[in-house]
Amino acid sequence: MDHPQSFQEARESVARFELLSLAAETDIQREAVQKELQRAKEALHSAFLTSSPAEQDQLMHMQEHLSNMSELDL
Repeated sequence: MDHPQSFQEARESVARFELLSLAAETDIQREAVQKELQRAKEALHSAFLTSSPAEQDQLMHMQEHLSNMSELDL
């Protein structure tokens, strides 16, 4: 059963994105933020496919949060 790990990986990727985006000061750091954003989006998508309805609801909230944070960073 792989989905609990996928869900956890998605949560961790979103958290990494949050931390990186809050700390980014240089162009290289901002580039790392963009790469982590892409990883987080992919992880959320992958986890969504194998998650329970309750987990899917949480994943959708994480996706909204990612979108909001990435808009603020622009």
